[in-house]
Amino acid sequence: MIRLTIDSTGLARTRFVVSPLHEAVNTLMASGLNTRGGPYAWVGRTRRVLRREGLDLLAGLALNQAGGYIPDFLTPHPLGPAPTVTEQLEAVRRTPEDRVRAEMATAQRGLAKAKLNGRHLPNTVLRTLERGPRYFAERVADEMGRYWEAALAPYWPDARSVLDSEVDQRGRFIARHGTGALFNSLTPQLSWTNGVIRLESRFEVDLPARTVLLMPTLVCRDVHVILDTVDGMHRVPTLIYPITLPAAVPRTPTPALAQLLGPTRADLLSALVAPSTTATLAARHFLSAGTVSYHLGVLHRSGLVGRVRSGREVLYHRTPRGEEMTETA
Repeated sequence: MIRLTIDSTGLARTRFVVSPLHEAVNTLMASGLNTRGGPYAWVGRTRRVLRREGLDLLAGLALNQAGGYIPDFLTPHPLGPAPTVTEQLEAVRRTPEDRVRAEMATAQRGLAKAKLNGRHLPNTVLRTLERGPRYFAERVADEMGRYWEAALAPYWPDARSVLDSEVDQRGRFIARHGTGALFNSLTPQLSWTNGVIRLESRFEVDLPARTVLLMPTLVCRDVHVILDTVDGMHRVPTLIYPITLPAAVPRTPTPALAQLLGPTRADLLSALVAPSTTATLAARHFLSAGTVSYHLGVLHRSGLVGRVRSGREVLYHRTPRGEEMTETA
């Protein structure tokens, strides 16, 4: 059980953040990838890029068994709610040398009090580390940048829209029910009562928290907490939780939406409660594929729908702007 004691001031400081580099590093974990289908099938394919692109350092740091440790400096503490991957990669490059040394030592020796297992690191990693912690951090940042571009960047705009929508939804929940109730709503594994956040876990941790970062993820299947393993360099605990995509529930467009967009586009936008192909929408609405493709193109250029390739298919989905329009129009 992980217990984080947090007072009312810390609860008031608790905030959400969407972090591209955390999502990238989450794909390097030993297990727990949320191998969704449809537009999120890319999650299960990300690690194939390591060998294809020759990313030996990242491959050496990635976990193949549960219980190990990936150095936390690969996921720098987000200073704002929406860090860019460029900002985060620069933070990796500028990691203090003492932190790089300490975290790489933890990766090798483990940390008994946290039940983290040590592991033998490949020679490529050790040789690079021998050239100094600054050089090592810079080379890791370079490989992280290449991994991001090849494995995640093509899908990030659409993934980011989904994660931002989750944050907006949770913000509305807080406005109605308060921050304390939020923790009880995220996952059955997590609870908050009497100033203590509890997470069911194989780890035994009990510590005070001046605040907590909440980070939704499309990549992970289970909730987990990032805690600082380096003595004297305490970072705010980060709670990463998987989001549940809404089930497809058909909607009927309102007269106002039909008047604004036209009946066909309004029908198509309202139908996109789940990602769909042109062919699926054409069959559902008794339209030709060409007609559906034309109207989806207009909606896409207007920023109301997004699209992502999944294998040979192109799937369309509503953007946050499209969601807002179907709810308010």
